Amino acid sequence: MRRNRPLVAVGIALLLVLAGCAGGGNAGDGATQAALSGDEPEYEQATGTPAEADDGSTTGERMRIYTARLTVRVDEFEPSRSNLSAAVESHGGYVGNSEITANEFDNTTYRNGQFTYRVPAENYTEFLQTVRSEGAVLREEENVDDVTGQHADLEARLSNLRAERERLRELYEQANDTEDVLAVQRELSDVQGEIESIEARLESLENRVAYATVTVELREERPDDPVEEDHWYDTGVVAAFLESVDGAVVALRAAVVGIAYALPYLIAFGVPLFGLGLVFKRYVVGDRSIRGGGREPPVEEGDESPGDAEE
Repeated sequence: MRRNRPLVAVGIALLLVLAGCAGGGNAGDGATQAALSGDEPEYEQATGTPAEADDGSTTGERMRIYTARLTVRVDEFEPSRSNLSAAVESHGGYVGNSEITANEFDNTTYRNGQFTYRVPAENYTEFLQTVRSEGAVLREEENVDDVTGQHADLEARLSNLRAERERLRELYEQANDTEDVLAVQRELSDVQGEIESIEARLESLENRVAYATVTVELREERPDDPVEEDHWYDTGVVAAFLESVDGAVVALRAAVVGIAYALPYLIAFGVPLFGLGLVFKRYVVGDRSIRGGGREPPVEEGDESPGDAEE
């Protein structure tokens, strides 16, 4: 058995070199290695057809991701929301995420909402027409991303890693030395981790290709009060008189209500002030008048009253 140790060590070294090449992300090198080793791709798509290590020109089918974002103003929020939910379900899709905001204006509530719909790619265009028909489209944005080359690159890398995993398993069966076993186990663990990562990326990519993503923002109209654009002189005589009477009644009522509000303050502060005024007038002003009325001004010599002059 010890005679096989150099062969096992050389095999492990070669696999380490191949792992570095496969983990580098070069699709062309991976395809070449797969062809030289004689291994065929083991990965199959959801349709069951073997994966092609090219850009999709062999089958003529391209892999595209469709996304759209629309802002639609609607008359009523809840009916439009229900219509779109029913439409996406009828097309084989589902509602991914949703967010609803309630707003207040003039004691009235109106709502806005943002929804993410996932609809099968073959029904993407038809569902967009349904969204547009719900109201006035304020903003619309579409994007198509061709990921055929990216998908082929991931498949080629996955094929190489799976082939490398099989070779490592064979070396593991042949290794008898503890160091060799541990080295192969570490390499197997790294390769298995890369395989699972690429498989997850492929699954996510194929899901995005199979289901288009449509993000819709629904905006319910704010219930603004209508603006009166008629001029005052366009009002009829009778209508103007009646409006004036109503205005006079409102003004009179406001005056009565104002007096009712002010009356307690007038009583609370006005009566004491009035009493203080009477006291001040009686005792202060009256006392001064009494003191001044008891005396007559002295008459200087040479001054004569009008009666003496006549005599």
